Amino acid sequence: MSTTYPRIDGRNARGERTRTAVATALLALLEDGYLRPTSAEVAERAGVSLRSVFQHFEDMESLYAAVADAQMERLGHFISQETPKGPLGSRVTAFIHRRSELLETVTPVRRAAILQEPFSEGLARRLRWAHELARDELERTFAPELATLPAGKRAEAVWALDVATNWSAWDTSRRMNGLSIADSKRVMERMIVALLKEVR
Repeated sequence: MSTTYPRIDGRNARGERTRTAVATALLALLEDGYLRPTSAEVAERAGVSLRSVFQHFEDMESLYAAVADAQMERLGHFISQETPKGPLGSRVTAFIHRRSELLETVTPVRRAAILQEPFSEGLARRLRWAHELARDELERTFAPELATLPAGKRAEAVWALDVATNWSAWDTSRRMNGLSIADSKRVMERMIVALLKEVR
């Protein structure tokens, strides 16, 4: 009795490898500081022809969208999906540890995304979604403190915490002010604690 195994389409497998290689090449270029790499640079880094890039992606916008998806999947573990418990101090410490690692990791790609976002609705949509996830984590982490506020004040407190802990604030500390990671974390802690003192 013979056993029939499903046939693997070699062309599909090669195509998927090429698509992954192209997306990985763009991500690597962004992480190396190339803010607006060209399609030719992406092809060279991926080790494929320029024609191959556009066989797998309609345009650079769709390539950026694929990279944004891969980046979000890769960094998803930095955003806790659990409701944190324990005293405020331990929650602040755990939050800052995760958030600072996330912000430091995404910085090279985020700087490039700022330039590309106005021209890519797909990229802008993914960035908004990632921002909403990060804000949701804030609300879960500090839910006991926020729950003491009326709805309007609670929303203002969340917005203030969001501004204090988002990538723009981190970039100001790290790039504009030239602070170390440790000092930037202390600045973030100072802002979070100060804001939460107002709601206790």
